[in-house]
Amino acid sequence: MIRRAKQEDISRIMEIWLNTNVKAHDFIAVEYWKRNYKMVEAMMHDAQIYVYEREGMICGFAGVMGNYIAGLFVAEAFQSEGIGKALLDHLKMQQKELTLHVYKKNEGAIKFYLREGFVKECEQMENENQAIEYEMRWHQSPD
Repeated sequence: MIRRAKQEDISRIMEIWLNTNVKAHDFIAVEYWKRNYKMVEAMMHDAQIYVYEREGMICGFAGVMGNYIAGLFVAEAFQSEGIGKALLDHLKMQQKELTLHVYKKNEGAIKFYLREGFVKECEQMENENQAIEYEMRWHQSPD
């Protein structure tokens, strides 16, 4: 089930955020994620957060700010079960266009977004980590 996040969900959401970032981005120092934890936690209040819940357990979440996907994360134990796609489909039902940034070295995420209809718009250097990232965009197909 997908639902809007509640305040009491934030600790589980942040646990997924930290663990998934560390695992998916082995090319970025773990300290970067730990250093930004409190800032990201505070930003959760500015975003619309949707959680995927199964039997009372939050398995993943997506955060959006307008039409920008600030993050889409699935806990490692639940990856490759369609949860990320379900969350993304939920966002697509609400927007005609979505954008996001993804590190070039995060090949699994890039394959996922390409498969889901996103296209690479541009490539840029993310300054803090000196890592290349893509801006990707999805447009709703005209009916």
